Amino acid sequence: MLEGGRAMELVDHISAAAQSPADRDWVCEAVDRIAADYNRSSDTHLIRLDLPGCDGISLYLKDESTHPSGSLKHRLARSLFLYGLCNGRITRDTTIVEASSGSTAISEAYFARLLGLAFIAVVPKTTAHEKIAEIEFQGGECRKVAPQAIYQEAETLAGQLGGHYMDQFTYAERATDWRGNNNIAESLFSQMAREPHPVPDWVVMSAGTGGTSATIGRYIRYRPELHRKTRLCVVDPENSVFFDYYRSRDAGLRSATGSRIEGIGRPRVEPSFQPDVIDRMMRVPDAASIATIWWLERMLGRKCGGSTGTNVYGALEIIGEMREGGVQGSVVTMICDPGERYLDTYYNADWVAAQGLDPAPFLARLGGTCSSPKTNG
Repeated sequence: MLEGGRAMELVDHISAAAQSPADRDWVCEAVDRIAADYNRSSDTHLIRLDLPGCDGISLYLKDESTHPSGSLKHRLARSLFLYGLCNGRITRDTTIVEASSGSTAISEAYFARLLGLAFIAVVPKTTAHEKIAEIEFQGGECRKVAPQAIYQEAETLAGQLGGHYMDQFTYAERATDWRGNNNIAESLFSQMAREPHPVPDWVVMSAGTGGTSATIGRYIRYRPELHRKTRLCVVDPENSVFFDYYRSRDAGLRSATGSRIEGIGRPRVEPSFQPDVIDRMMRVPDAASIATIWWLERMLGRKCGGSTGTNVYGALEIIGEMREGGVQGSVVTMICDPGERYLDTYYNADWVAAQGLDPAPFLARLGGTCSSPKTNG
């Protein structure tokens, strides 16, 4: 048996740099600030949209545009900041860097300002001016690059600055607790509890990182009473590889052209996209997405973003199939962000025409509400 002193000499000690009391206090305060912000925020509304001629089938819109930072990405940004703080990657002097087409960057800039941290968004050069203005309003800085270059530029910049690259496209599916903790899935299904058809037949969701669809799909499987009935359909815009990847499982797929529907669709297969929790995918034409948000403005009296059009178009497609099959039930999808961010694009007829898009045929079909045109889903 070794004597105490000799034993200590033979033991190697490896430890990280000691965290000062001030650093610990800052992390505690940061987590508290995020928790307080959450406590101040009410849950988002679930809107029932009455569709003429669709008796027995209900469409619900989970309105994520009412978050303090204006979009569904508010939930993701909160989760990513907590993930970074609790994994020791964000400290009181950390510069936060993100690759984003806009909405995630707006939400992350909101939380960076809440914590007093510098924030830089690396955005595609095609990002809407309104989104750039909102990032800057929250105190963030924007660097515009080619759409395919956002990942590498963000990672390189974070390294140069000694900052933290949030990397939503990798961490979105793991930063959120998919079992519950008031995530988007738990909120959605709990709000359906008193509706005529409380367990939806379908949830329809578009994919940007793939994190939200991963959370919803996992939550459905975690709850047997849901898994027996509810199916998840992911809708994808043009110029995105997710739909083709779902069919081929070729992770090397690339698209040379970026998505026109900001916030969704990707030129590469993102690590957060989880195809095995998805029951069906549908590719929605961009003209159909735009036609649908124009139609929604008449139905709701307000403007919604392009990804909401993709979501609702897919939901109407499924409702049309249910109606044809004599099936009654409910379908839930989401309003992702407000349309005021896209006044220069989706709500600008000149921009739409310059893109070679013709929403008119889809608008004509949407006039029949349940008789939406077929896609290749």
